[in-house]
Amino acid sequence: MSLKRKSTGEKIFDVFNHAILVAVATICLYPMIYVLFASFSKPSLLAKHRGILFYPLGFTLKGYQLVLENPNIASGYFNTIIYVVVGTGLSLLLTAFGAYALSRKDLLWKKQIMVLITFTMFFSGGLIPFYLVVMQLKLINTRWAVILPSLISVWNLIVMRTSFQSIPESLIESAKIDGANDFTVLFRIVIPVSGATMAVMTLFYAVGQWNSWFNAMIFLRDRDLFPLQLILREILISNDANAMTRVQDASQLVDTDFYKMLVKYCTIIVSTAPILCLYPFLQKYFVKGVMIGSLKE
Repeated sequence: MSLKRKSTGEKIFDVFNHAILVAVATICLYPMIYVLFASFSKPSLLAKHRGILFYPLGFTLKGYQLVLENPNIASGYFNTIIYVVVGTGLSLLLTAFGAYALSRKDLLWKKQIMVLITFTMFFSGGLIPFYLVVMQLKLINTRWAVILPSLISVWNLIVMRTSFQSIPESLIESAKIDGANDFTVLFRIVIPVSGATMAVMTLFYAVGQWNSWFNAMIFLRDRDLFPLQLILREILISNDANAMTRVQDASQLVDTDFYKMLVKYCTIIVSTAPILCLYPFLQKYFVKGVMIGSLKE
């Protein structure tokens, strides 16, 4: 079988297409590469450097040492792991419950309920009513104030519902004929069949919880409950790196202001690396899961 030869116009298009994609990829990747190289660079050399950074300037792990010795980072990691694990688990469970109910043809007032749910994607009560609701529920300065208000994403609910609708109705009916109730159908048939969509939802919710800081900033007062991203925000925006640059040994005293920028770079890497490691394990499900949940209505 002979392959069709590309015309001159198609070859030119391929060249420009690849060039544009390489340029876009470079623009997206370079900031992360710069932060990575800067986190391993000596502050004295980094402060003098101007322009593009292609490699670490004098390799050093001092910044990571200062970051990992700080108790705020350890407590922030611990709190973030709690928020991610508990929040993602509850979000998947409740989203699956809602999506399964809304995917059933015999649900009473199904269209009206979907209109009300979709309405919340375009309009909200505002920040003050949101705060008052959380306060009336006595969740202020508790871990639940970070987890509960953002448990269900309407977009994820719609995607999962559409995915559940793509499951053959005969499969569910045959299970019910054998005596299975809705919980059995959901956990033993619907969720296992929708593994790709569930993996994508896990990624969406986990990344959302990992990056969340706004609710924590509003509702939390105790620093022992702060997630890692709120600690990172204080370091980057509030320029609060003094506690990170304390060295106990007098023979290893460092200039606090000199190391502030290095600490910021190292904190960014430390807080970003774990969630980046999650992507390779779920990437193969990503496109498949989103397409299943978005094409068929």
